[in-house]
Amino acid sequence: MSLLGSIVGKILHPFGGGDAQAKPADGKPSQADAQPSAGGSDAPASTPTSTGASAGGPVDVEEVLNGMAAKNSQTLNWRTSIVDLMKLLDLDSSLTARKQLADELHYTGDKEDSATMNVWLHKQVIKKLEENGGKVPADLKD
Repeated sequence: MSLLGSIVGKILHPFGGGDAQAKPADGKPSQADAQPSAGGSDAPASTPTSTGASAGGPVDVEEVLNGMAAKNSQTLNWRTSIVDLMKLLDLDSSLTARKQLADELHYTGDKEDSATMNVWLHKQVIKKLEENGGKVPADLKD
């Protein structure tokens, strides 16, 4: 699964929907999405709904992440830091992983300028959470 898919799955589908697929950055299915599932069907193994929201409505991203942060022994600032957000989700937050996420999201800037890339990544991840059915706090939107 992609890093973005892991992030979206852990936040928007924390109770068993972790295999959810995030909408690709360009809106087109990725090559991985086109792979046949184990059952031999041409359909993806997991297809997100048009909004990505659960039957009960949009998932409150702030509530989910604050709940996770309350249970975490580290003080992590998920609201502004992509590194802390990834750590909170128990994902690899190394520079290599963040460069991989940047590739998934089609970052065109200098990946060696990690500070600028990190700010961009955080904004894009928040945007993707909203596009996939998450209710995002107004102060985190562009």
